[in-house]
Amino acid sequence: MTLETLLESRDRRAAHQRKLLAEWPASTLICLTVQLPGPVKRDSRSLIIGGAGLAALMEKFGSTLQHVQVKDLETGYEAYLIVPLPAALVKQICCKIEDTHPLGRLMDIDVLSGSGRAPHAIDRPSVGLQPRRCLLCGNEVRFCMRARTHTPQELQARIDEMIKAYV
Repeated sequence: MTLETLLESRDRRAAHQRKLLAEWPASTLICLTVQLPGPVKRDSRSLIIGGAGLAALMEKFGSTLQHVQVKDLETGYEAYLIVPLPAALVKQICCKIEDTHPLGRLMDIDVLSGSGRAPHAIDRPSVGLQPRRCLLCGNEVRFCMRARTHTPQELQARIDEMIKAYV
């Protein structure tokens, strides 16, 4: 998978998010993707993680869902859910999934709102939560990513352990 392919995928995902928010302007969009380091973004692991994330979201929001769409792409698993709830509340619930689900650390659950203005993502600090932590050392994940503190092999081994424990 090339960087160009991944960037194009990100642009397509953002365009799709804008489209969904335009169709449901008074609602909140949840976008689930899978975080796997390395060039392979779609494999049996990504499907397990994505499926687990979707199941957790369906359990939390099932009775309120207005729309659900899943995309199983070579660039990775994507799920889009529309709910008629305040974005800050949705973000808190999604962060709890990321923080407590056995595979939650491997899920990226973005919450977007388009209420009256351009679509924007709700971040953790805006709902009073700390940044995400590294899988291996507990530091802020952004620090470890930028500094490349851990090898891809270390990260892959930890991910494989998490998935094995889950299934």
